[in-house]
Amino acid sequence: MIGLPFAGDGLVHAGLLGLGILAALLFYACEKRWRGLSDPRLWPIAGFAVAFGAIGSRVLTWDVSRQVSLADWWENGDLSILAGLVGAWLGVHLGKRLTHYGESTRDLLAPAVALVLVIGCVGCLLTELPGTPGGGAWGITLTPGQAAMLGGRPGEGLHPSFAYEIQFHVAAFALMWRYRDRLPHPGDLFICYVTSYALFRSGVKVVRGNELFWPGMSRPQCFLLMILPLLLWRMLRDSGNHSAQSRKEEWHE
Repeated sequence: MIGLPFAGDGLVHAGLLGLGILAALLFYACEKRWRGLSDPRLWPIAGFAVAFGAIGSRVLTWDVSRQVSLADWWENGDLSILAGLVGAWLGVHLGKRLTHYGESTRDLLAPAVALVLVIGCVGCLLTELPGTPGGGAWGITLTPGQAAMLGGRPGEGLHPSFAYEIQFHVAAFALMWRYRDRLPHPGDLFICYVTSYALFRSGVKVVRGNELFWPGMSRPQCFLLMILPLLLWRMLRDSGNHSAQSRKEEWHE
């Protein structure tokens, strides 16, 4: 593949991200209907997830070492899918607390999140630096002008790292769609998805070509190094709690 059709075009990137959010909200509405969930509080919770995801994707990447004000960073700073997921997670918890909604919403939201990331990553693939050299026959080759704009190397096949992510999220969406009602406990679907995505991202970052922040590691890799133990602990804790609850129910029976 030669060049990027919309290299550096922020409008295309934002437009596809917006399209992904719209598609996810439509899927969310259908999923609510399929599951027979009519509680009106679920829509404000979804709104908090979208709003805080958008805020988090920008604000949580703010690099004070670059001596840039938060206002300038908001307009021209980096965007991060990982930071957006953290912001959305915080938004859901705040929305549930404000609306006094006590049921788990993680499995309801998980496939919608994957749908956002599929379409959002298409925007990244069309506009951002694809990855590091070594993409082989399927690599993306930048023109000199595109390379100067994006900070890459012209004339070399670059790993289409965002295409790898798109394939991951398409597969995750398909699996979650098929098995969304077959896992034993509420919330298992979302935790499995986020943990597997974190593991995948820690690997794909090797060919992403991000600026190194720590010796041999980029900022997203450092973030994943911190978050992965928490996700694995959460999985083990939930599993232990569910096992204890099952034993308690069996004892009473």
